[in-house]
Amino acid sequence: MRPRRDAAQDGTRRNEQIRAREVRVVDAEGKQAGILSVAEALAMAREAGLDLVEVSPNAMPPVCKIMDYGKFKYEKQQKEKEIKRNQTVVQIKEIKVRPKTDDHDYETKLRHIRRFLGDGDRCKVTVFFRGREIVHKDRGESILSKIIADTADVGKVEQAPSAEGRTLQMMLVPLPKK
Repeated sequence: MRPRRDAAQDGTRRNEQIRAREVRVVDAEGKQAGILSVAEALAMAREAGLDLVEVSPNAMPPVCKIMDYGKFKYEKQQKEKEIKRNQTVVQIKEIKVRPKTDDHDYETKLRHIRRFLGDGDRCKVTVFFRGREIVHKDRGESILSKIIADTADVGKVEQAPSAEGRTLQMMLVPLPKK
């Protein structure tokens, strides 16, 4: 059996959990009822068959609203779900090339980069050197500059090509959609 989730975990105090002496009360219709003692506010809430919920605990005096707490919690959950649903997760995709990459392989990798940028993902392009290939960094730089030129219509350079050990790296981001 799961333990009940109360105000300590939820963060919202209600009914007898409200600690202030006086509270500003908003009734069920949204009208100001004034500043009342907690006992009077609780009596009003019980009379209406609803809960007294602390909506703004940091205000002086704290603001409490007379409402159905279950409905309030449900609507809060729905808003959080909606926010989560509307979030877009941007992923970083990586494409690795070598200085000896042939034309057909280059075209395939370029197609992948264009697709990633079209989907709204960032793309990290890495040229890695094996053995003595490191002395031909200019080939790696020319491949990266060619990629920049070929993807100019769908993306732009976020991080310019930089050398780290046996690799040359750059980051491409998609252009903002109109």
